[in-house]
Formats: sequence, C-alpha cells, structure tokens
Amino acid sequence: MKHSRFSKHFYRLLQSAKALALDSELPSILLMMPTCSDWENAKKAAEPIQLVVASVNKQHCLTAEEHGVPVIELPVADVPIHELISIALLSGVADDIFPQGSEIIVMYSAYTHDRVDSVSLVQMDEHLGRLTSRDLQSFETKVPLNVLKSVVDLAVEIGREGREGKPVGTMFVVGDHKKVLKHSRATGFDVVKGYKRTERSIFDPKVRESLKELAQMDGCFVVSADGVVEGTSRLIDTLPVEVALSHGLGSRHLAGAAISKNTNSIAIVVSESSGTIRIFQNGEAALTIGQGERRAFKWEGLGLEDSRHD
Repeated sequence: MKHSRFSKHFYRLLQSAKALALDSELPSILLMMPTCSDWENAKKAAEPIQLVVASVNKQHCLTAEEHGVPVIELPVADVPIHELISIALLSGVADDIFPQGSEIIVMYSAYTHDRVDSVSLVQMDEHLGRLTSRDLQSFETKVPLNVLKSVVDLAVEIGREGREGKPVGTMFVVGDHKKVLKHSRATGFDVVKGYKRTERSIFDPKVRESLKELAQMDGCFVVSADGVVEGTSRLIDTLPVEVALSHGLGSRHLAGAAISKNTNSIAIVVSESSGTIRIFQNGEAALTIGQGERRAFKWEGLGLEDSRHD
C-alpha cells in the first residue's frame, strides 16, 4: 500500500513539538486527526520521542498500528477540537498510553481543516483532574467515559437552560441498552425509530439539540454504550429497589435508581424543580451536580474531575 506523505510544513511543526518535548522531558507527542500516513518517516523525525495518533479514520489507525505507532480511535469528529483532545486524553490514560497527571504535547488543526497547524503543551490535570488508570478501566467496563461525559454535559445544559423559559426534568439511561429496552416500555411514538445508527449519535450537535426539545416529553432516553440513542419517551418498568433519596425526589429518581440496579446501565436524572443532575449507578446516587456547580464539578465516586467553563 502506498502511503501519502506528510508535508514539509508538518515536519517543521513536528520538529518544534519534538524540541518542546525534549525540553520538557516528555516521552510522547499526541497527533490529532492526521490526514497522511507516512509513519516510517514521521517516526524517524520524532525519535526519540514517541508519536501517538488519535483519529476517527479507521484506515489511518490501522496503518499507524502496522508501523508500531500507538493509536487512539476517536468515536466522532464533528465536535470542537478541545473536546476531541479531551476524549483522546481520557482514552490514552484508560489504555495506559499516557501516565495520569502528566503533561502532553499535542499537535492538531486549530485553524485549517486539512492540515495540522498548531502545537500545545497540555496539562493533563486541567483536562482530567484527579483520576487513575485503574479508575477509568473499571468504569469503562460499563460505559466509556467519553460517552458518559457527553450525556452528562447534555443533561447539565438541559437542567440549566430548560426549554422555552420553563424548567425541564428528564432522564438518560446509558449502557446495556438491550436489557434497558426490555425493562421499559414506549409511552408513545419513538422519534428515533427508522433512523440509521450514524444519524442517532449523542456526539452529533443536531441530535443533541433535538434531544433538548424532546426532553419536554414524558419518559426517558435510552443511549447505548457507544453513544447511539436507541429509544425516546420510554417509561421504566422494572423491579423497584430500596434506596434512600433526599426529601422531594420523586418517581423519576426512583426509576433511575431501579434501572441502574437491575441492569448494567447508568441513569442520569435531571430534576425539574432545581435543575440538579443525579447520576445513579448500581441503584445508588453516585454523584450529584448542583446548578451552582456548573463552572466546576467533581466526578466523585466515579474517578473523574472535570473543569467546566461558562
């Protein structure tokens, strides 16, 4: 297979990234979304620094792996670059490619669509907070962290914004979707029925905006572990569980606790009265995000701290 070559501009940028890595005594450079695949020459130019590739292009990932370049396969491309970098860092820590708490040199496209044009020194803690590889690996046995983060971000937006000036309460159930569907029933017309999986991704901005509108309807959203919306307006119909809930929390929170206990899913509940987000895992509220915590909140009990900016 003939590999397309990186440009002279790329190699000049790579030399700058290499110099920064050497000066900072860092072992690797994260290369985001490359459009070429001349890995032998790129590896030689980067030595002794290791290149790590993050891409949505399966062929680029495969080619890089064939040449001994560590790969982080991204689930989606149509999100801001800083979000893609965060997803790549999360995956890199989970796969033990990057050490927790380190600094990372990142090469990426900030201004142009088809070529890498920027180099940044990223503080891992600023993106990921206090986490360990073990935390991420144990949690990803149920739901990949980037999927959970995307759903929680959407829930926080719904809790903060409401819809048409009115508060909105809703619930997302993420992971183990086949069993969740069996433990729930439709309350009406399912708006995602008939759409291709690629048209139902939680990472798609258009899908996210549509879910904000649909959040006003009764029932919950069912999302697969890979971030595909599998059902809307679903009523949880599963065995109840005994759970200690704060005063004022009602049936939606009880349903979230029950479905997270009786399936390998995670329930994310938006309170209509306060906009507070509660995440249920194994029948218990593992995390509460109050609306006063929009700027910064901790993924306590789940191993992730995330910094949020208005």
